[in-house]
Amino acid sequence: MANSKSTLLVAAGVAGVLALRSAVRKRRRITLAGKVALITGGSRGLGLEIARRLADKGARLALCARDPAELERAEAELTERGAEVFTYPCDVTAEPQVEALMHAVRGRFDRIDVLINNAGIIEVGPEDEMTVADYEEAMKTHFWAPLYTTCAVLPEMKARREGRIVNIASIGGKVSVPHLLPYSSSKFALVGYSEGLRSELLKYGIYVTTLCPGLMRTGSHHNAKFKGQNKAEFTLFSLGASLSITSISSESAARQVVAALEYGDAEVVLSPQAKVAATFHGLFPGLTSDFLGLVNSLLPGPGGIGRQRASGVDSHTMLSPSILTSLGDEAAQRNNEMA
Repeated sequence: MANSKSTLLVAAGVAGVLALRSAVRKRRRITLAGKVALITGGSRGLGLEIARRLADKGARLALCARDPAELERAEAELTERGAEVFTYPCDVTAEPQVEALMHAVRGRFDRIDVLINNAGIIEVGPEDEMTVADYEEAMKTHFWAPLYTTCAVLPEMKARREGRIVNIASIGGKVSVPHLLPYSSSKFALVGYSEGLRSELLKYGIYVTTLCPGLMRTGSHHNAKFKGQNKAEFTLFSLGASLSITSISSESAARQVVAALEYGDAEVVLSPQAKVAATFHGLFPGLTSDFLGLVNSLLPGPGGIGRQRASGVDSHTMLSPSILTSLGDEAAQRNNEMA
């Protein structure tokens, strides 16, 4: 009898917590229609997919990326979709360019309500072939760039006592995986910054959301960089980023990102596989590291092109692209990853 009562009390407590969480989320929800959303790296991949979702909800869009041609294609598509779009070529790793970007966006829209730090790079290869410059570039892209853009929008958000910031990190920012060390190291830095920033900004009515996606079918493997045995690295990476058993669609990821933005959620880990990995690592960090050591022993070793870089499109093999990577390759065409 005592055990039954304890079980009922625990169940009631859990139900109460869930009901309170639901009520708090509903109070935090915002309407995106008319909001000005700035998306870094918004010309292709997940950034473009997020822009499509925001366009459908009536948001006004500001997109930045380094490639003007990609921006033109994204702007044409989103304008045809009925969105009000402003694009601006910018390298967000350069603070002066970020300042110019912010000035231009405010000149067009007068304000920035939502900042989505999505710009990113992926470099794949064994630790033996990575250089200090690779780590520096990853940190500039995944930590310093979000810091620059965030610092640029915070004064106006604090003055209005409202705003939303979404930092697209990665499961690699929670579980450091072999052959992605510069990427994972920089994403760990972004996760730490994003989580602490949320705590400090809640008093201003500004909600910071940390997104940690697993592998997604965005088509980005064609623009990733590969070192060492680049063709073998590309084949494995593209298969993981294309097969439905190991990855989620970019459409599903974008829907979850926008929902987290609307409700001001603290953190979302995208894909069941990523959730399992994050949970297991949280419970058994040592065991996870040892298991990944075994995985690393099965991955391509150093050699090949060594410390040189080759893009995905220059690393094609008989297996990729192929029917095995068709879902990822179709996503690449749809998401402006292939000219």
